[in-house]
Amino acid sequence: MQHLDLRVVRRALAWLRDGRTLWLATVLSTYGSSPREPGAWLAATRDGDHVGSLSGGCVEEDFLERLGQGDFDTPVRRVRYGAGDGVDYPAPSLPCGGVLDVLVERFAPDQAALAHFSALEAALEGRKPLIRRVDLDTGTLSLTQDDGLGDRVVLVDGNGEASAQLRVGPAARLLLAGVSPVAVACAQFAVGLGFEVIVCDPREGMLESFIDELGGASGNIEKVATLPSRFIAEGGCHAATAVVALTHDPRIDDLAMIEAVRSEAFYIGVMGSLQTSRARAERLSRSGGLNADEIARIHMPIGLNLGSKTPAEIALAVMADIVRVRRGKDRHAL
Repeated sequence: MQHLDLRVVRRALAWLRDGRTLWLATVLSTYGSSPREPGAWLAATRDGDHVGSLSGGCVEEDFLERLGQGDFDTPVRRVRYGAGDGVDYPAPSLPCGGVLDVLVERFAPDQAALAHFSALEAALEGRKPLIRRVDLDTGTLSLTQDDGLGDRVVLVDGNGEASAQLRVGPAARLLLAGVSPVAVACAQFAVGLGFEVIVCDPREGMLESFIDELGGASGNIEKVATLPSRFIAEGGCHAATAVVALTHDPRIDDLAMIEAVRSEAFYIGVMGSLQTSRARAERLSRSGGLNADEIARIHMPIGLNLGSKTPAEIALAVMADIVRVRRGKDRHAL
């Protein structure tokens, strides 16, 4: 399943190479209920070609209509949907009763635009995540490297500066290091959360049972019949990857952890009790050669302490902790 943002950027690049001006609309903030989170993109041309989504459809229709009528001719424009009417407050109300702030940027087909969208494509393909900074008054753009963690959109308004800082990076990836009932439940949650899901297990029979357990949902998951440690060592992780080992088999779990701490993965975790985790940490140090900083990267026991007992409850705790870290939230702030 290709990341929607990547489809938007690749279509934008195709338009630019064809000599077509395009408009990029970005959700800056939402109030109340909204089907799309801040950072969502829609790209369009004046004649109505478009890709991406801002809401459930009503905002897109109004935006495309106004674009076709010659609106949005300045380099940058900020509009609000769902709060009255007028030039900057379009009439359509949102069915959910919410409010949507949208940033609209115009890009002429020049080398600067091609370079900008090429850099976004590289970030979305799994290279270094970026912060895309847009001056809300002039439309001036800059790109800086980022760790990929935290809110997708940060608005800065003060000291004479009004800008939007927009995080751009690959779709969150969940790498399941081995098959287990908890791994099945994690995969189900992760697909619903929009993660790219990959499961690695050298045991063919376990992969088959994994597919059977998931049923139709297995079509959204990549299955790799190899040791997770080998997959990781061969470049299977990028900065938006969470690696979780949930088998209770040290031959799979420990090797995966040894390789994972050498990767850019933003979350690394392994299942086990406090006692098991202490023994694992000692083993990883003694036999795996990991130092204290590398061991500290591993969440063990994995997940939030929800008192989980069943595979589904454990998976909920695991995925909640992964989302917490990806959103840049401290565990003690919950």
